[in-house]
Amino acid sequence: MVGQGKAVKVKMLFFGPLAERLGEREIEVALEHGTTGNQLIERFELSDFLDSGLRVAIDGQIGASLDTPLRDSSEVAFLPPVSGG
Repeated sequence: MVGQGKAVKVKMLFFGPLAERLGEREIEVALEHGTTGNQLIERFELSDFLDSGLRVAIDGQIGASLDTPLRDSSEVAFLPPVSGG
């Protein structure tokens, strides 16, 4: 039984085209304790964005494991691919 009914609050931050598409830059969601970054991505149907170069930072760490359960008050930022010139 994952989490046994406990919930954690997670802040999701969106940047660039994703923020424009969603019409939000920041939302707070309640998740079942034990929810991973990958499960959060599935729930909000963001997998296609990951495939096109979207990066995810958890609590300020880019490339953090998306298989690790999110903690209460975690911050998950969805960052667009960086283009340089």
